Amino acid sequence: MGNPNVSLRLGILVSLSLTTCYCYSSQRPPLTPPKATPSDLLSLLGSTSQSSKVNPLISHQLQSCFRFLVPFTPTNHFQRARRGLCVSDENELIWRPPQPVLDLARLAFDSGGDPDAIHRALDPTILPVPDAEGSKENRCQLTRTPYGRRFISQELNSYLEFLFKLIVARGPAVGLNVSLNRYDLFHGHLFIARDTARLGILFHAKEYPAYDKDVFPYNMGYCQIGSTVTYNDSMNLRNILWLAPLPNNSTNDWEAPGVLVVLDAHPEGIIYRDIIPDYVNFVRTIYEDDLGNVAVDVNYLNIGNRVPSYQIFIC
Repeated sequence: MGNPNVSLRLGILVSLSLTTCYCYSSQRPPLTPPKATPSDLLSLLGSTSQSSKVNPLISHQLQSCFRFLVPFTPTNHFQRARRGLCVSDENELIWRPPQPVLDLARLAFDSGGDPDAIHRALDPTILPVPDAEGSKENRCQLTRTPYGRRFISQELNSYLEFLFKLIVARGPAVGLNVSLNRYDLFHGHLFIARDTARLGILFHAKEYPAYDKDVFPYNMGYCQIGSTVTYNDSMNLRNILWLAPLPNNSTNDWEAPGVLVVLDAHPEGIIYRDIIPDYVNFVRTIYEDDLGNVAVDVNYLNIGNRVPSYQIFIC
């Protein structure tokens, strides 16, 4: 006759083993939240068909980080002032820019996103980049190259100036206080989106914050010398995105209006978490290469001595 205690212990062990195996096999790996991509960001600012393809959770979180300088949905009614631009005129210039801007957007689109399409629209005249606000005294080269060019169309060059000025004028409404100077807002990166061939410019404000051993203990080179830009929460708003209207691929119509929006990269948000690389998260930089193929840099520099004189240099 067998030992009942041994049988009981064996039964308990078998039971525990089966329970352990069952619990282990029924466990599922924890679900990781979907990760936003630059393509998602651009899609939400595109046509309805594009935005509808973005994961709803990502869509909600990204939209919570958009700070529009111009309302996203245009209206059909505009009141024009007799002199100068009223607010609605400025909005319309973003939604539907002047014809030379539309032509450039269509050119970029029809080329399939080829940056050379933008290069061919530039005047071949080489323009040496002069000293800007004492930059050369500090051995600071602000531009990618020591020379620049401009577009053949003067209206295109004027539109670029308009964008810089509008960002400065409307930024405070969303918490972005910027100045047109070589430490703050002076440049943007013109790109063509890879998936849609849409033309855009990613502007970077707060480019050279002042060194501060407690708040911003980072040495950014010669161009940082003399900076009065304070490192604070406004760094979250340093990425400003302009998108030209999106062309229709089968007609001469436009799928989506132009956009001008500040991308809020606060540390609790999805842009900071998913789109900004970890190694530059302290300066909240979105890289233009992540948005598309970069064609040129657009610089708006004050080259005046006593009296400010701003000029466009495309490098």
